[in-house]
Amino acid sequence: MYDIVIIGAGPAGLAAAVYGQRAEKKTLLIDEKGYGGQIINTPEVENYPAIQKISGFDFANNLYQQAADLGAELTFEKAVGIEDRDGIKIVKTEGGAYEAKAVIVATGAKNRPLGLDHEEELTGRGVAYCATCDGAFYRGRTVAVIGGGNTALEDAEVLSGLAEKVYLIHRRDAFRGEESNVKRIQGKENVEILLNTIPTAFLGEDRITGLRIQDKESGAERELQLDGVFVAIGQMPDNGAFAQQIQLDDKGYVAAGEDCLTKTPGIFTAGDCRTKKVRQLATAVADGAVAALAAVEYINQQ
Repeated sequence: MYDIVIIGAGPAGLAAAVYGQRAEKKTLLIDEKGYGGQIINTPEVENYPAIQKISGFDFANNLYQQAADLGAELTFEKAVGIEDRDGIKIVKTEGGAYEAKAVIVATGAKNRPLGLDHEEELTGRGVAYCATCDGAFYRGRTVAVIGGGNTALEDAEVLSGLAEKVYLIHRRDAFRGEESNVKRIQGKENVEILLNTIPTAFLGEDRITGLRIQDKESGAERELQLDGVFVAIGQMPDNGAFAQQIQLDDKGYVAAGEDCLTKTPGIFTAGDCRTKKVRQLATAVADGAVAALAAVEYINQQ
């Protein structure tokens, strides 16, 4: 019997483990792939308060070591469901089951990829998914943003203040984002908007040198010489296995506010997997602390 079982060992889950163990609650982390989450793929983190620069791998490793030193346990398994038996939560995995007094769902969300060849190999080498996180690396360079929603528009705006030239590429003839965001980006002199355009191939071997694009109407192709490509076509949560126990929104995110409480007593959530506007490393870690303290309060009240 564990006090707290945390599903997901990314920054939110690891932070929750730290706070759970500091409250002297026996805590277990479950993750299919390992600890660290997506941040381990980020070469340099420069936007985390009080840490000027650190690799994503080192950040994740330090956070894991802190949790482990406090006594948190970690198992590499895929969680496939949660059951409630007389107030005790049963977290089922492909290999077994774990009992807990409280559960924190911290499964994260992964960036939706374009699906082009070599995308994974070029991630962190010119292919990026967060202008707020990585935009500063492209100061004075030429970049492209792919997408048509508010995230793409906001990324293009951020990059317009850093890069020399920004291409904003969207496959449809109109943006899906808010009109105010569209008008702002249309007023940027260094942003070139390419509608009805799809990316067809990344250029470059060890890192991005450009992007091949195609006009959907004419079929004509051209190559853009670029230093970076920012993919902003949405994220993909992975919470379907828990839909019977917790409420999800229409996009599959856990329905929960800043208090990290789900609609189910004893089940909490943290990080990018929950409904929220800002998904950053700092907000994921903050969620982990909030969810863990809420779980501790719940356990103590029981």
